[in-house]
Amino acid sequence: MDYDSDEGRMTAAEQLAAHHPRAAAEALRAIACDDGVGDEVRLSAAELLPALDPQAAAQACLAIASDDGVGDEVRLSAAELIAAPSPQAAGAFRGLPGDRLRHRPPSPPSPRRPPRPQW
Repeated sequence: MDYDSDEGRMTAAEQLAAHHPRAAAEALRAIACDDGVGDEVRLSAAELLPALDPQAAAQACLAIASDDGVGDEVRLSAAELIAAPSPQAAGAFRGLPGDRLRHRPPSPPSPRRPPRPQW
């Protein structure tokens, strides 16, 4: 098998998933985040990630969706994958840097200002 080709790396990661899900998730995330890999292969890797590691799936989809070098259709598909309503996607962003505000309860409303006195 040619592990230097995009397809070879994907095949190896898919085979790894059956026996070592954590290692497979890391391999798939690396493929999806590698800007030297073809757009469709990157997206295919990201599509396999939610079942193995939802947070890695979110990171991979974010990398694809924000890469200006990726075709618009693939970027849109990656963004849709992030927003997919599923149990895996629901927890995908927990723990990502910069995501602290989404997981705090909302702040209480500000107290009302007293009326102004009429002079």
